[in-house]
Amino acid sequence: MLSHRSYLTLQLILLTISTYCNALAMISKIPNKLQHINSLQNKFFALRHGQSLANIAKIISSDPSISTVEHGLSDVGKEQVSISAKAFAQNYLEKQCHDKYSGVAIFSSDFTRARETAGIFAKTVMDANIPLYQGTVNNEVRLRERFFGDFNGGSDEHYQDVWDVDCNDPNHTDFNVESVNSVVGRTSGLILDLEEELKATGGDPYKVILVAHGDVLQILQTAFLKRPGSEHRSLEHLETASVREIHLAN
Repeated sequence: MLSHRSYLTLQLILLTISTYCNALAMISKIPNKLQHINSLQNKFFALRHGQSLANIAKIISSDPSISTVEHGLSDVGKEQVSISAKAFAQNYLEKQCHDKYSGVAIFSSDFTRARETAGIFAKTVMDANIPLYQGTVNNEVRLRERFFGDFNGGSDEHYQDVWDVDCNDPNHTDFNVESVNSVVGRTSGLILDLEEELKATGGDPYKVILVAHGDVLQILQTAFLKRPGSEHRSLEHLETASVREIHLAN
């Protein structure tokens, strides 16, 4: 038979365990894996692909079965990427005397327009004698474009139809689209995995280039800023072939 004091102690222990378990459950439901991270070892950059044939046609291209084989870069897009890559390489070399980095690591969506962008960027980096992680571009499906469901293959005017709903509900899958929070989860989880992968090399950190798509990179930035994914359209627009360093909020 438990004494009254022992009974109260047991109840307190059970309450503490229950509170702890509930807290873990709540954390597991947070889509942003960076929410409770205070710092990152590597420096991350968002690189949106250059102008694509889908951009020219003004259509939404988000189906992997199509976009991994079609809708590559236009000639303008290739030139855009070349200019951005040369500027990045020059900046890297100018700062290497006081920056300690092992080199550049490039991870790319496997969609054709992103792969071609990453390839041009990688060649420019290597031509500048900047070390490239694993000597190649690393394809990463978690950087694929957000799937736009019923609107895939249709006019890009339908982006706004989705974004209007995004503002109110980051979990919505209206029109059979991938939810904002799904993108938050897969991309923020990728960042933590890349941190571990690059840390395992045992050297200095890398400047990491994430080659992806407009919506994906806008949403990923909300994760870095620790803001709701529903706010992704309020962030500064990332133009085609532009490189932007993304900073983790405290």
